[in-house]
Amino acid sequence: MPTNRERIEQLQQLRAEALLGGGPARIERQHAWGKLTARERLDLLLDAGSFVELDAFVVHRSNEFGLDRQRFLGDGVVTGHGTIDGRLVFVFSQDFTVFGGSLSEAYAEKICKIMDLAMRVGAPVIGLNDSGGARIQEGVASLGGYAEIFLRNVMASGVIPQLSVIMGPCAGGAVYSPAMTDFTIMVEGTSYMFVTGPNVVKSVTHEDVDSERLGGALTHTTVSGVAHLAARDEAESIDLVRRVLSYLPQNNLEDPPLVECRDPVERRDPELDAIVPDDAHKPYDMNDVIRRVVDDGAFLEIQPGWAQNMITGFARLGGRSVGIVAQQPAVLAGALDINASTKAARFVRTCDCFNIPLVTFVDVPGFLPGVGQEHGGIIRHGAKLLYAYCEATVPKLTVITRKAYGGAYDVMSSKHVRGDMNFAWPMAEIAVMGAEGAVNIIFREQIAAAADPALERARLVAEYEAQFNNPYIAAARGYIDDVILPSETRPRLIRALEMLRDKRQTNPAKKHGNIPL
Repeated sequence: MPTNRERIEQLQQLRAEALLGGGPARIERQHAWGKLTARERLDLLLDAGSFVELDAFVVHRSNEFGLDRQRFLGDGVVTGHGTIDGRLVFVFSQDFTVFGGSLSEAYAEKICKIMDLAMRVGAPVIGLNDSGGARIQEGVASLGGYAEIFLRNVMASGVIPQLSVIMGPCAGGAVYSPAMTDFTIMVEGTSYMFVTGPNVVKSVTHEDVDSERLGGALTHTTVSGVAHLAARDEAESIDLVRRVLSYLPQNNLEDPPLVECRDPVERRDPELDAIVPDDAHKPYDMNDVIRRVVDDGAFLEIQPGWAQNMITGFARLGGRSVGIVAQQPAVLAGALDINASTKAARFVRTCDCFNIPLVTFVDVPGFLPGVGQEHGGIIRHGAKLLYAYCEATVPKLTVITRKAYGGAYDVMSSKHVRGDMNFAWPMAEIAVMGAEGAVNIIFREQIAAAADPALERARLVAEYEAQFNNPYIAAARGYIDDVILPSETRPRLIRALEMLRDKRQTNPAKKHGNIPL
């Protein structure tokens, strides 16, 4: 019968064994690939000394294909909880040194346990992904494990924040868990995601492509829109996780953290009064507008490389987290297209889930015309954005900086879709279309019959602009709450947020809406 001292020594030995994962040789190989180990990643992510590990002694249960001779404590994933900036989070970190991080039944149960705990106490879940996929030797048991995780991703959606960091391979069915989380961050050069790998693609479609081009960080942050952010290395990816979390509440029943604001609430920026060019066809950078308005000029853009005609991201106003949605006039003149609509709709719904007020900067000429857009379903995708804004019940503030034409005016958080406070700058144009297009339709016959059609068209355009292309007609109807100087945008938005702090608005009781997916 072992003595108590021997039992204590045994525990210490087992703990030391668990810390080694797949062993020193595999850890060295992981480092040679430019990757950290599962535990090193957790050390970077969490507050020092805060990690509490769960299920460190779990091992796989399969005896098939030689697995009975290979058992590693923890079975390829490190799970537990800790804190980030003093706030509770639950984490799992896949260990590529153990069976290539492949998922077994026991491994999946560990992840499900911490996800269940996170839901029970209302805290975020962060997954650090580095896995070769399902453990083939376990067959359907490993596939069932993935399905159990997927189910929990869906049940947790909109209840607690879920963040995924891709730090190595993520292939096959494994990609669907990160795809259903709120934010996905990839590491350049060492991470990739795809449903079928390059070899399968080549054998089926005869396309020759490598892992990086098929599903690397650049591809998913600029072409597919699958990932939200890309980092140069693992340390930067973990820093991005911490930054994103700083804007989010612990769960859907709490408000986002309120931080001390050192940037004067009443600060006015005279440079904004000259930021919009007099020439309506000349672009400007909406990022300059955003950074001049928000606290300390700090703006964390989300999906900066994809659908760049639309800007989405997090900032603070008066210390409060806000979600920013804005057209980018410097790209496609800020027109709404398929990808921009989908990008903004997803972000609007994310903010609404987690009680983050929305601030929308509008400079939109309309929806992008073209056969490709129509055949690609711009109607359906544009409706996603309209649906998202209509459904959102968080405080919604809107600033029209230059133009809001056609149906795009309605979509972009207008008064008619429950915008709470809608402002316009004095140079704003709110109309069905631009003056030239309107004149060409309304006065087509008059222009054709004129002695000098060009001169007549110019006269009518000037007359139309003076009469209709200004914010005062909309303001006269109450569609715009106030026409403001660009320089006073910051204090007006902060006062509006303060006024709306206790806003209460609900949607009709229903199982769920049927968003046009």
